[in-house]
Amino acid sequence: MPRWKELPASLDQRVSQFVVQLRRLKDRSGLSLAALAAKTSYSRSSWERYLNGRQLPPRGAVEELARVCGTDAARLLVLHEIAEEAWPSATSAMPATSTTPVASGTSPTSPTPVTPPGAGEFQEARRRLWLYVAAVAVLVVALAAGLLAARPWKDDDARAKADGPSATASPSPFVFVQGRSRPCHVERWGGELGAGYSPTRTVLMDLKSTGWEVLEAQCLLKYHGYDPGLTDGSFGERSKAAAERFQKAKGLVVDGIVGPDTWKELRR
Repeated sequence: MPRWKELPASLDQRVSQFVVQLRRLKDRSGLSLAALAAKTSYSRSSWERYLNGRQLPPRGAVEELARVCGTDAARLLVLHEIAEEAWPSATSAMPATSTTPVASGTSPTSPTPVTPPGAGEFQEARRRLWLYVAAVAVLVVALAAGLLAARPWKDDDARAKADGPSATASPSPFVFVQGRSRPCHVERWGGELGAGYSPTRTVLMDLKSTGWEVLEAQCLLKYHGYDPGLTDGSFGERSKAAAERFQKAKGLVVDGIVGPDTWKELRR
């Protein structure tokens, strides 16, 4: 997996910590940026900006990333709120001015409202209290995760690389879109090939099958040089014909049905 670019030195530490957590979650899922874009409502370029610290992702993007990667979004959303507080403001503050009488015959201007005495201190106190509560919540979630997890994240990363793409993530429900061809980025994980849509090695599929497993098989057939037609997650006549040609070339039973033996050859 390619190494991440170094985050901008100007980023606040709280923002950097949030982006690092997003990167770790994305790496654990085994999904490429293109695959991530295909499974969420956000484009590949958007995820590239989010994961390189050039733009703070919206709350919806954080929730979708957690869903695609099969993890609880609560901890990420707390970190997102903290990072949002630290993110540079889009507009600079305007100094408060008091209202002064306007001489007769002159055009009045709209004065900037005067901040009531003590309002700034009250807002700052509220912000500090919220940050304190958020920090306690993050600590509680981290302690609970430590008690429940059998291995630390580092071991999970190693297992994901050994088991293949998306091995630790729960896929989102598959939705077939007529005529939509999804991207295929096949890589080798722990000695096996994968496109990042499904880690299966056993699912049976034939005509009219649909799902992430079908899309995974289509991408692998295409990678091996057997054109399945549109990589749309629907196992049609062209996909079946491609599977038959692949089975014949590998000395397998030629029936066009993708099963354990065909999966084994596809992932080599």
